[in-house]
Amino acid sequence: MPSDQPAWVLSRRELIGARIRDARAQANLSQLELGTRVGVDHKTIHRIEYGVSDPGLGLLLQIARAVDVPLAELVR
Repeated sequence: MPSDQPAWVLSRRELIGARIRDARAQANLSQLELGTRVGVDHKTIHRIEYGVSDPGLGLLLQIARAVDVPLAELVR
């Protein structure tokens, strides 16, 4: 599925997803556990971590809290 987003946006989304994945692993959480904590399916967490899904600010805030990492650290 082609994206209408510029390449730099897609690249940043992948980078943020990798930071979320690392923070989740550091917090010793599975994708299923993180998804349960923030109220989404584990497949959604997977799509976010691999840059396929574009999470909203509210979900990013919930993820940051669940992995105990400041949002600024995830999106820097």
